[in-house]
Amino acid sequence: MQRAVDNVLAVTKESVKTITYESLHNIVRFINGVSALLLSILPGKTSILEGIHGWELRPTFRGPRLPRWMENGVSSFNKFIHEVSVDSDTSSTVDYSSDGEECDIYPPSPLSQSSRFSRESIITKQNRSWIWWIRCIISWVLYPMKLVFFLPLYFISSAFPTSKASVRSGNYPSVAQSPRRFQTLKDHFVQRATDRRHGVVEDLHLAIEFFIESAFDVVHKAAHCVLSPVNTLRSVCQWFLSKLSFRKGIPSEDFVTSCPTTVLSDKDPTPSERKTSFNLNTDARTCQDVITELGYPYEAIRVVTADGYVLHLERIPRRDSRKVVYLQHGILDSSMGWVSNGVVGSPAFAAFDQGYDVFLGNFRGLVSREHINTKISSRQYWKYSINEHGTRDIPAMVEKIHDIKISELKPKRSDPGEESNTDQPYKLCAICHSLGGAAILMYVITRRMEETPHRLSRMILLSPAGFHHDSTVVFTVSEYLFSLISPLLAPFLPAFYIPTRFFRMLLNKLARDFHNLPAVGGLVQTLMSYVVGGDSSNWVGVLGLPHYNMNDMPGVAFRVAMHLAQMKRTKKFAMFDYGSRAANTEVYGTPGPLNLGEFYSLIDIPVDLVAGRKDRVIKPSMVRNHYTVMKDAGVEVSFSEFEYAHLDFTFSHREELLSYVMSRLLLVGAPSKQMNRSKSGKVKRKDLQAKTGKVNT
Repeated sequence: MQRAVDNVLAVTKESVKTITYESLHNIVRFINGVSALLLSILPGKTSILEGIHGWELRPTFRGPRLPRWMENGVSSFNKFIHEVSVDSDTSSTVDYSSDGEECDIYPPSPLSQSSRFSRESIITKQNRSWIWWIRCIISWVLYPMKLVFFLPLYFISSAFPTSKASVRSGNYPSVAQSPRRFQTLKDHFVQRATDRRHGVVEDLHLAIEFFIESAFDVVHKAAHCVLSPVNTLRSVCQWFLSKLSFRKGIPSEDFVTSCPTTVLSDKDPTPSERKTSFNLNTDARTCQDVITELGYPYEAIRVVTADGYVLHLERIPRRDSRKVVYLQHGILDSSMGWVSNGVVGSPAFAAFDQGYDVFLGNFRGLVSREHINTKISSRQYWKYSINEHGTRDIPAMVEKIHDIKISELKPKRSDPGEESNTDQPYKLCAICHSLGGAAILMYVITRRMEETPHRLSRMILLSPAGFHHDSTVVFTVSEYLFSLISPLLAPFLPAFYIPTRFFRMLLNKLARDFHNLPAVGGLVQTLMSYVVGGDSSNWVGVLGLPHYNMNDMPGVAFRVAMHLAQMKRTKKFAMFDYGSRAANTEVYGTPGPLNLGEFYSLIDIPVDLVAGRKDRVIKPSMVRNHYTVMKDAGVEVSFSEFEYAHLDFTFSHREELLSYVMSRLLLVGAPSKQMNRSKSGKVKRKDLQAKTGKVNT
């Protein structure tokens, strides 16, 4: 009787699991189909889909196979747990099938494949037969539902046909690709091949599996208690006696009886190898993890600014190199952007391979709020503008780089006159993107005003911020609305960021689902491009990068957004306007903020400006404006344009851009006497004070 009840419960449990999985799968297909329908209606989706290689309109959500009940003494749920733990520890690379039939999509890792083969080898033909019949019956029952949910996707797929030629050309990797091929892809696309996260849909399916197993486990135990009252009474007595003996101090071993245990087959891992503990499965890798996984050296440096902010300066060290490059990210970014494309395609690795000592800077502005004052409030921490990036953050990091290189390249005692002949024994070049470009320009100008060496030998600015008056309608409307409501928001909103771990985790998981549901991802990509004025950057791909994780995530201070709005409204590259003549006079010595464009003549090093023709965040005309003002001021400056969008300068593999950047770096000559050169072209302090008063940085 018990055996019959066990068989009925087993069949019922597997049926419930299959129905649940098919229902969830159909819901996913329906959502993806509706998204594809909306994507076909919205304009501009063609360029979006062309920029995301390898995407089809079919969803790639695939849960574990139909669990087998009690295969050779091992429960299907234990096998499911083992598969989840193995898949979460290995790279999650998805295969796309070009044909119309449904295929099993598994990560092509050796561990997952060997576990699948070993599992199939131990299943008897009898078990396969009755499980196959159950699956067939359920599939026929659910076939009308699958047909209804698949119709929207079918019509949209016909509108975006996938030709066989595109499959042969390599746009869609085939299922037959070997693990060696995927290992090679890992070296090139870090964000794809080392993605260990589970999406929201996958976690929902896992939670349902847990609930079904727990519910049937309770029913199974209750049925055994009803059908075996003698065994139930014996177990209750043993439990009561064990409690009584524990209270009296009698060793509990006297009352221990043998109990049935599950026997593991030879193909199953040992209990120590099973990873049954579950975490939130978000991608929390750091820049250090990416660099060290690819075999490069790494060093983390703690930098404290003059106002107490703790910055994270990272390094790919070449301690004996006299060529140094400093890379600075832009808004809502971190040092991860310079290494996100792997060995081939990342500026940081390209510079290191060319013999440079590479330093990766990080601005203040993370949700962790690192500060020497551990009790600093959120309002106090986020009280900064672009001024602090250019006059606090960059000076602290550049001076730290200078101290490190001086200590590593200090002259030998046998050459006492070498240090006096050369002010700095290394060449420091800066590569900056977007907001980092505006901050580095502010840094050089203010240091020259203070008659302090800036240590730089060359600047390469990729789509630098500063001038923003020529922008899209979206940015114009946003700037107008922000100017109206900023006085109301300022007392309540110190920054734009996600404050709680739960919502940061949710964003991290949704980014995974955007890739598993291509039509949904394409729809989000299209909407994001509308928000930023039509920029065709891979916004969905950037959201999936590890620095958008639940533990730490970059934010935007309210004053930084207000500073950018001021630049757009005034059509000037100026420092932050504090809103009153008295406040500006206290900081700058003048009633208004310092107009940096009027002092481009103080820039005494070569500058290379790079613009993107597809960039809608900072248009090429605004980068050319920098070039025109610098050229009129007598700065040694060059200007180049590429067919890129705003994020393509850091997050995309652009061989042409890397070649250009490396060629500009190689133009820097031997270390020279920067202070002597600065004195020859230096503006006298009296003249500066006559123009601007003082610059309090």
